[in-house]
Amino acid sequence: MKVRVRFAKNGRIRFISHRDVARVFERALRVAGASVAYSEGFSPRPKISFGLALSVGFESDAEYLDVDLAAPVDLEAFPSALTAALPAGLTVDAVAPLVPGTQSLQQSIVNCDWSIEAIGLDEAAMAQPVATLLAREEISLERNRKGKRSVVDVRPAVLSLKVAGPTVDGVGLAATLSTDQVTIRPDELVPLLGADVELGRVRRLNQWTNLDGHRCEPLAAAIERGRNTHVRDLGPVELVAAQDAAAGSQAKGW
Repeated sequence: MKVRVRFAKNGRIRFISHRDVARVFERALRVAGASVAYSEGFSPRPKISFGLALSVGFESDAEYLDVDLAAPVDLEAFPSALTAALPAGLTVDAVAPLVPGTQSLQQSIVNCDWSIEAIGLDEAAMAQPVATLLAREEISLERNRKGKRSVVDVRPAVLSLKVAGPTVDGVGLAATLSTDQVTIRPDELVPLLGADVELGRVRRLNQWTNLDGHRCEPLAAAIERGRNTHVRDLGPVELVAAQDAAAGSQAKGW
């Protein structure tokens, strides 16, 4: 049995790394009584695969992992059991079974919605830098990977960007950024708005995949493919048309 788990990462736990989150979940699965399947070979590893890595210091309402289980679990009770075994700030809110052939999270996620706090300008002053950035036909960004320097046009990765309102320390931005082919991270985006703008708190609100030409939340995609009646009450997961606004995509205040 293979299942997809959706969880949130908020508060002080945001400062632990993606690798540490993986270790925490391995332990939580054991404590929750889940029988996790292991790979074969000289060094067996639990069959757990995570979605897109979240940068250290960022929060999220929508993180995902897929896990192979050697024995079935009670899907209704599983989220609560896992949450009880996790440290404060990591909360599992839904689980759904995966049908064979489902694309991995790494392959299927095409874009994410973000709430980004920018510090240095107020709400009125931020409107112009945002408009200027969106009006550009090309946005060149220099990257260094494995000692190799490259310049990438990241304009196609900025799918939407708008001022969402004031926060305690600055102004909130609502952004949808591509994770497919050309990509950009929030910490790369904010400096493009001007030298006086600094990155504040960042929260990933949603991750999206495509299903039959529509934008779909990854857990909803699993349910839609599986048509399993035992997972009908999993909270706010829904199929969303590509042109629709993402549910909850407005920036949150802090």
